[in-house]
Amino acid sequence: MLSDKLFFWLFQNQPDRIVSLCGDLPVDAGGYSFTAPVLKEREYRLDGLFRPAADRPDLPALILEAQMAPDPGFLRRLYAESARLLQQEPSIHHWQVVVITPSRRLNFGSPEPVAEFLEHRVHWVELQRECWQEPVPLLQRLLALLLEPEKELPSCSEQLREAATGSALESDLDDVIAAILISRFPSRSIPEVCAMGGITVEDFTQSRIYQEIAGIGRQEGRQEGRQEGRQQEAVSVTLRLLTRRCGPLSEATTARIQSLPLEQLESLAEALLDFQGADDLEAWLASSC
Repeated sequence: MLSDKLFFWLFQNQPDRIVSLCGDLPVDAGGYSFTAPVLKEREYRLDGLFRPAADRPDLPALILEAQMAPDPGFLRRLYAESARLLQQEPSIHHWQVVVITPSRRLNFGSPEPVAEFLEHRVHWVELQRECWQEPVPLLQRLLALLLEPEKELPSCSEQLREAATGSALESDLDDVIAAILISRFPSRSIPEVCAMGGITVEDFTQSRIYQEIAGIGRQEGRQEGRQEGRQQEAVSVTLRLLTRRCGPLSEATTARIQSLPLEQLESLAEALLDFQGADDLEAWLASSC
């Protein structure tokens, strides 16, 4: 899954979203800034670090870790990485660790060596419903879509829309749902993902998260992962231009073009400007495929 990228996207523009997941913070907590610093020595990048506003020294710095699978070395690593951050950042005095995970009962290793750290510093955000204690923050319920059975996703998404009415998340709820579903199902088609989240294809492909995570934005270039949108657009445009330049295409030729990877489609779109007819197309396909 692309969970690291998901959580970075989720918090980078709205760091104060983390406040809703930390029930022991003051009711007026806010003003956090968010980064994902690289720790020296092992060059390990934290999933996130929330720094409180300069005028709120009463608020703790929040270290974010998203651990979605069992890892017997996790608790020791979490302890060591937190200590390494404190060594690197002498300005941090008041701090807390926020762990987003399906359940703290996963095999994260023996808690005994780090018992005091876990008791006093770690706040668990569990996504499995059986771990919940009411009231559950809306963002926590949203993140639980990472675990919900696939057949339940449409109804869960609709329930979340109803719950989000009037909340701070209402305006970009579809973006968050899209981000979660892309992270969970990176190889699914656009219509499938849209059906799961109750989102129209048009809204989905125009969403900011689709551009940023799926990698179809012009500035991000070609990325491995979600390429269906760009691929379909490139095929459609190339076929239209070829029909104008070379005349009607045979089913076999159309199928060959539809099977081309995105890079070759882009090359063909440039080359066809010099084509004089169908022979030039056949020559290009013979030399390039």
